Amino acid sequence: MTREEFKAKFGIISRSKEVNDIVDIAMQVAKSDISVLLYGESGVGKEVFAKAIHGYSNRADKPLISVNCGAIPEGILESELFGHKKGSFTGAVESRKGYFELADGGTLFLDEIAETPLTTQVKLLRAIENKEFMRIGSETVTKVDVRIIAATNKDLQKEVAAKKFREDLYFRLKAVTLHIPPLRERKIDIEPLTLHFINNYCQNNNIPVPKLSNEALEILINYNWPGNIRELKNTVESVLALNTDKILTDKHFQHLIIKNDEQETARNLPIFTRKLPEDVDREIIYRALFELKKDILEIKEILLKREDYEFNEKNKIVPDDDVLDIEELERNAIIKALEKTHWNKRKAAKLLNISERTLYRKIKDYDIRIW
Repeated sequence: MTREEFKAKFGIISRSKEVNDIVDIAMQVAKSDISVLLYGESGVGKEVFAKAIHGYSNRADKPLISVNCGAIPEGILESELFGHKKGSFTGAVESRKGYFELADGGTLFLDEIAETPLTTQVKLLRAIENKEFMRIGSETVTKVDVRIIAATNKDLQKEVAAKKFREDLYFRLKAVTLHIPPLRERKIDIEPLTLHFINNYCQNNNIPVPKLSNEALEILINYNWPGNIRELKNTVESVLALNTDKILTDKHFQHLIIKNDEQETARNLPIFTRKLPEDVDREIIYRALFELKKDILEIKEILLKREDYEFNEKNKIVPDDDVLDIEELERNAIIKALEKTHWNKRKAAKLLNISERTLYRKIKDYDIRIW
């Protein structure tokens, strides 16, 4: 199979040399059982490469089980991975296989591996190295044959240095590391990806395929795409859903990209003209710092209101009409942080000073829709 045939079969849309180099390595390592670590920002397509490696491997006819380690609450992650016996803990009304058993003979894709608790990392390392584990509440060892592909948007070396990730597990996972660059570093891929998303959406919805004007393409290429390929896909589909024009022009994308971008970076800020390159860089830094400070102050204000409420509620001095809905305040703070970070959950969690795992849980608890 050639590189282009591999890309076509597994849905890898790219013209860039960087991605082509990654494809070449993926094709080489796919036939072995060596562990692969995929590194890259959210939305760059790490899961696409995991599926491609599995699909091109000798295990292709066996299951590929994908696990988002950051989306599973810490208290049940071990049970999800290794399973449990009936009655082993409260709520264990029946025995259950874990993802390792379900992936036996195939591939286990551990997404957001950096979010795995240290206590679970110990058992994870043993399961990978010895190909065996024990269900929670079981006294017998279960043996499995599973290939591991892990993914992260964090620098695991820094996580190891910060004692947040086990060094032995890190070295076990990084046998082959593939760094998938963000979309802003491979702008040559924006055009084929956009055309692919347009054709797919129109085909799935049985509507005519519009043309993409050069002006619209220029806007897409010049945008920074903090959400990477996922954001590009959502943007294209939003435009197609809201318009029936035969040609997509720059006007179709300005309100989604340019206008919002300018509003976020230029509010209450001085305007400079005839900027030198170093002036532009300095202004960008000033704007970023200004917005960050503003966001922090807004969140602090929300938290202070919450603390005042809790104190007054405890001392029973708040009139009925002044009572604040704490859950609503917290939900609004999360939504605001997500909007400020273009729905990047990692950045939003950092802005709120909470873990990504906690953010995932609260998004689910408050039924916040992620666009």
